[in-house]
Amino acid sequence: MGLLALAIAPGIAICLFIYFKDKHNREPVWLMLISFIMGVVSIAPALIIQLTLTKPVNQLMGEGIFYTAVFSYLIVALSEEGSKFLGLRLVPFRKKAFDDPFDGILYAVMVSMGFATLENIGYVFQHGFGTGILRMFLSVPAHATFGVLMGYHIGLAKFDPENRKRHMLLAIFWPVFFHGTFDFFLFLPKNDWNGLFLFGGALVSFIVAVKLSLKLIRRKQEISKNYFVNMDTINKEGHDIL
Repeated sequence: MGLLALAIAPGIAICLFIYFKDKHNREPVWLMLISFIMGVVSIAPALIIQLTLTKPVNQLMGEGIFYTAVFSYLIVALSEEGSKFLGLRLVPFRKKAFDDPFDGILYAVMVSMGFATLENIGYVFQHGFGTGILRMFLSVPAHATFGVLMGYHIGLAKFDPENRKRHMLLAIFWPVFFHGTFDFFLFLPKNDWNGLFLFGGALVSFIVAVKLSLKLIRRKQEISKNYFVNMDTINKEGHDIL
């Protein structure tokens, strides 16, 4: 029971954190739960892709830095972020409740935390308490930052239809880039002298993603605030005219 709580707690905490960042138009709890579940479900296609491609690509390319890059960016990061993107695009993006520039970040983080929580349960039960503590402060928050990057751009896609394709592409590109970079340093073969350096590389990419995510959250909060101030003004003027 303790391991289960340890595995679930980080994702739930991040969901609550991002929920309370949405200050101007709180989203329906039922849709956030569905988004979380979509994240849980999205782990299946990502896992199928990874199990299908890993061995053949490894046999074709052999071990080495180039294979590690392909594995990190294309097999792992693209399959996982692509699966999350589909879950986000197919359900919350289509709902009327997605009516605020901040909503892209909120729903994308919910999907990401659904994915990360199920993944975390597997890792924690397999590797134990120490892994749970490490992932609480690194891997699960990393998934949240990937969600923010995705949600920022998919929110732009929702409210800027003329440039929707570009925003959708960026909603996949940036999470894959940071996810792949994070994993690349962790997956590279380690020895006595480079282990700390490689972990440092993953940590640097994580810190950059965190700082960028917090910046994008603040930017979307400001856009959301201006959006609802303008809407209130328009409604008030319309009411006064009537």
